Amino acid sequence: MEAALGQNEHGKKPRMANLELLRCIAMMMVVVLHFLGKGNLLEDISGPSMSGTGYLAWFLEALCIVAVNVYMLISGYFLCSSSFKPGRLLQLMLQLWFYSIGVGLLAVVFGIVPAGEVNTHYFLSLLFPVSMEHYWFMTAYVFLYLLLPFIGSGISKMTKKQMQTAIWLLLFVFCILKSILPVRLEADAKGYDCIWYLCVFLTAAYIRRFGLRFTEKKRNSLLLYLGSAAAVWAELFALRTVYLKTGSMQHILQISLEYNHVFVFAASVGLFCFFLKIRISGRFAGFVKKIAPYTLGVYLLHENIGIRYVWPEWFGAARVNSVGSLLLYTFLAAIGMFVFGIAVDICRSFLMRGLGVCVRKVPFGRKLAETIKKEETTFEE
Repeated sequence: MEAALGQNEHGKKPRMANLELLRCIAMMMVVVLHFLGKGNLLEDISGPSMSGTGYLAWFLEALCIVAVNVYMLISGYFLCSSSFKPGRLLQLMLQLWFYSIGVGLLAVVFGIVPAGEVNTHYFLSLLFPVSMEHYWFMTAYVFLYLLLPFIGSGISKMTKKQMQTAIWLLLFVFCILKSILPVRLEADAKGYDCIWYLCVFLTAAYIRRFGLRFTEKKRNSLLLYLGSAAAVWAELFALRTVYLKTGSMQHILQISLEYNHVFVFAASVGLFCFFLKIRISGRFAGFVKKIAPYTLGVYLLHENIGIRYVWPEWFGAARVNSVGSLLLYTFLAAIGMFVFGIAVDICRSFLMRGLGVCVRKVPFGRKLAETIKKEETTFEE
């Protein structure tokens, strides 16, 4: 799981610099999405007018909406050949609590969270970040990881034809159907759930085992990403035009920007396969491998319930008033939050490592470590 989420591996398989670079880019894309959305920079798509800044903001949204799917594709690519490890799940939960409780409480202490919002629900979100969907992506990921013993065993025994059939059936139900029907399906969670990430996970596992003929050439992969991203933007404004002329389709105006839309999925696969084919070496590759393990901290920091609607203001969202300022402040937000988040997670890593050494020195800690190791050996058999 460390390889999948970008956490420390400590003696595990060497990292792939190309996918580690993609992990970093995907996390900066996530920051861009949140800066645009929570910074109120996406103009009302149903409004009668749209400025040049508005068109550009929605285009940046279309380019970056692949980020979460890409992150899960990276996870599936690594996890499909890994065994379930309770110790790694515990490490992930400790990291979640570090940010959920730590940042959440600091936001209260410094008055970032209004007193009226500090209630029982707020503290439950800090204490139970998975069950309360404090971080929806982590909720879906943890549930998926708990299913890894079953998923991994199934994947390893399936033939190419079986995987193709299973994936196409899943995609038809949870991706293609919602993308072509002009209605809202009650069971459609818009990609914010474990089921969708099972579809993405299996796609990554298929790519690892059998590859995709169309994406064997980097050019095709890049065109798939750019073309699908353009299609996301085009459908968005096509539906807007229909709505403004007829008053219909309002309920699906932004459907092309949902994680389980066919254009978003295709763009995600294209970008993933493009980076899968490139090679990075030298000092830059070494640098990327060093910082990539801390990218998850960027997400857990800026998307904490205590600051998620405030930090865009710190990076100048309110000062955006033109195309140039949108590009400038979005770039500064992506780079600034990424660098700051990496620095914070490096500190967290050193702190947790030191605490781990101390805990293992006491009888309870040693017993816990032995129990976890025994359970991991069971799943490796």
